[in-house]
Amino acid sequence: MLSDGVGLSARADSAPVSLRHIPSLDGIRALSVLLVFFAHAGLDRVVPGGLGVTIFFFLSGYLITTLLRVEYQKNLRISVRHFWLRRVLRIMPPFYAVLCATVVATSMFSPGTLKSIPVLAQFLIFTNYWAIWYGSTGQPAGTGIFWSLAVEEHFYLVFPWLYIGMRKLDVAPFRQALLLWGICAVILIWRCILVIHFHSPVDRTYLATDTRVDSILFGCALAVWRNPVVDRLTLNPRMWKIAILPSACLLLIFCLIYRLDAFRETFRYTLQGIALNFMFIAAIQFKDWKVFRFLNTRAMAFLGVLSYSLYLVHFPILNVTKVTFSDYPIAGAALALAASVGVAWLMYMVIEKPCARLRRRLID
Repeated sequence: MLSDGVGLSARADSAPVSLRHIPSLDGIRALSVLLVFFAHAGLDRVVPGGLGVTIFFFLSGYLITTLLRVEYQKNLRISVRHFWLRRVLRIMPPFYAVLCATVVATSMFSPGTLKSIPVLAQFLIFTNYWAIWYGSTGQPAGTGIFWSLAVEEHFYLVFPWLYIGMRKLDVAPFRQALLLWGICAVILIWRCILVIHFHSPVDRTYLATDTRVDSILFGCALAVWRNPVVDRLTLNPRMWKIAILPSACLLLIFCLIYRLDAFRETFRYTLQGIALNFMFIAAIQFKDWKVFRFLNTRAMAFLGVLSYSLYLVHFPILNVTKVTFSDYPIAGAALALAASVGVAWLMYMVIEKPCARLRRRLID
């Protein structure tokens, strides 16, 4: 629980806010995708790519719920149809463009490796459970990362109804957060049962929606209570600098260095969610601190804007450069990064921006 005793308090009223630009968040997006990229480039022993995905999940939950909260405060209602339409136009066009491109490329250069049912599972956003049950054989090379999109899409189908229910029942913000944390606790217990009692494999807990959606819900909880963007918070900078932020960082580091498998597939995600809660507050509220300044540079902001398309395309491109530059892995990774950024920028201009304009015309 956050309170004055740990350096944070909030007034009951909410501040008017523009969500067009939230400090540090583009930089956090960029940092997340770079963690994933360098882990996939061969540095997975020293670069925590899985943490990058967890940060993406937390960020998605935080932003989506903040938008829902602002919409309800403005209109006293939430249009689920508009919510899903925004998500479809934001996520699906780049996703299907990359998936179709990788299917065509694999058919041309590695004929016979594709199978219809595994590819259909990807098109139907069911690839995470398909991979758990049957593996990734038969899918286009470099599309294994699409499991995380499936987790998010499953979340988007359910969460608006939960949030609307809480608002219709006039549940207080702190109780909303308690409910979301309670669901996170239930998911932690479910992971423990799967790992300790059923001895489930790593893929079962790492890829499945029912075992990973709590990483999104931790972000949702931050959005509904003590939201650093919507609520007027009174923070004690000294307390945050000398105690709260260092403690959150140490907790996150502990989650990375403690390698016991049973811990990593159970408590790791929960503790990371707790740590990210405090780190997000600090990064947004204290964006001018030296430790956060790099998140607000033009380069990080640029990569943050491209982060979704960059996430989609980087692994297929890395697969090509790893083969082509097998004797020069550093050069291959550098070329893959440059090519991924270039392709992501092209997708942003040709696909993402037109879809954003269409969203505004249809909804706003």
